[in-house]
Order: sequence, then structure tokens, then C-alpha cells
Amino acid sequence: MASLKDMRSRIGSVKATQKITKALQMVAAAKLRRAQTNAQNARPYAQRMAAVIANLAAGVTGDGAPRLLVGTGSEQKQLVVVATSDRGLAGGINSSVVRAARERIGALIAEGKDVKIITVGRKARDQLRRLYADRNVGMFEVGAAPSLETAELVSARVRELFDAGDVDVVTIFFSQFKSVVTQTPTGKRLIPAEVETGAPAIDLKGASYEYEPDEASILEALLPRNLTTQIFSAMLENQAGFFAAQMTAMDNATRNAGDMIASLTLQMNRARQAQITKELIEIISGAEAI
Repeated sequence: MASLKDMRSRIGSVKATQKITKALQMVAAAKLRRAQTNAQNARPYAQRMAAVIANLAAGVTGDGAPRLLVGTGSEQKQLVVVATSDRGLAGGINSSVVRAARERIGALIAEGKDVKIITVGRKARDQLRRLYADRNVGMFEVGAAPSLETAELVSARVRELFDAGDVDVVTIFFSQFKSVVTQTPTGKRLIPAEVETGAPAIDLKGASYEYEPDEASILEALLPRNLTTQIFSAMLENQAGFFAAQMTAMDNATRNAGDMIASLTLQMNRARQAQITKELIEIISGAEAI
């Protein structure tokens, strides 16, 4: 059995850990509100752009359609973009995204596809390079907060690979923020661009649009921007989900530390009581012997 000194040291260590987890919980709660607002504010822009692209895509067919919209016509060369956070201590949110991406990568490899990987976030980089280091063609860090500059760098790398003919299909995996307690690993195709059927229709109020230049030329300029927007939106969703998961994880850790402190204190009190009782018995036995 551990000595009373060892128990006191362990209780002190758990109390110090509890202070850290409590502080992390409070920081995550403070940052969650802003991150959630940023993620929610990015959604209307992305949805509106999806509606515009859907409207333009309806008038573009044949060989004149942009390659970012219709793809190359092949699905042999696959690029998987995996977006996570740079930091941990947030439960299984990063592992869930990586697991979903890993399952997709494994399925594509089993089908004989040529798979390449781009990681956004240190957690994705560290977990995937153990298995697929030779397939990684780009590594980016999120930093203190998601930025449009980072999203543009990722988008530029994706377009570079696509224009060079190294990839045919691009899919991004990220954690979609649903609520404080729910974050869903999500896979979304970036190239060929998904024309969302559920995108809100543009109310023309009886009028008709005439595009100048033509729809294909507008899409050529709009689709690269849409690619950056989708990547940036995924990074914002990740950040909101990260702080929500971290707040929940640190709250659980704080509660568990409190339970451990109570259990250790009870053990220490019992051990101290047993020691006192033993000393009293020795004193009484000695007195009776005299």
C-alpha cells in the first residue's frame, strides 16, 4: 500500500491537472462562440455560390464546359484532402475525420485507384503519414485560426495537380459542426464540382438573365473561387467542432479528476485512520505489558 506521503503527492498532482483541464474548458467555451458564429456566417455565402453555379451549370453542356465543373471524364486518379485541427485534447473529433478518410482511401486503393493525399492540420498529417507517407503531396497547418490565405494555398495546390493531369477527382474530409455535442465527419467532392440540387433557387421575379460573357467564361472565373470557399468553409467548420469537442472533453476530464480526488482522499483517510489505530494498539499493549 502506498504511504500517506505518496497519496498526498498524488492528490496534489491530480488537483494540478484538474486546474489545467478546467482552464482549457473555459478557454474553449470562450472561443467556441466566435468560431460557431464564423462557421454559421460562412454557410449563406457558400449556399448562395452553389445556387449561382447550379444556375450557370444548367446552361453549359458539351465540350465548352469548364473542366473544374465536369472533370476529366475519368476517376482513376483520386486526391483526398483531409482537414483537421493542429491541436489535440479534444476527444475523438480529429481521429473520426482521419478514420473516415482512411476508410475511403483504403476502398479506393482496393479498387485499383491511384490515390494522393493533402493534409490540412498537424493531426491529419501525423496520423496519415504513418500509413500513406508516400502518397502525401501537400501538407498545410491551420495555425491559430483558419485563414483565407491558407485556404487559397490549399486551393492553388489542388488546382496545380488537377491542371497537370495528376488528379481526376478531389474529395475533402472534415468535421461538420452540427451542435455543441454533435460534430459529423463529412466527405464532400470538390472536383468535379457538385451541383447541389438542394441549393436555394434564385428568384428572378419573372425576369431572365443574360450573361456577358457567356456562362462558361463566368464559371471559369467562379469555380476556382468556389473551390477556395469550400475549403475555407470546411476549415471553419473544423474549428467550431474542435472547440465544442474540447470543451466537452475537458469538462469530462475535470469531473473525472474530481472523482479521483474524492476516491484518493477516502483511501488516504482510511490509511491514516488505520495507522492511528495501529499506534494506539501498540501503546495500549505496551502499557498492559508493563
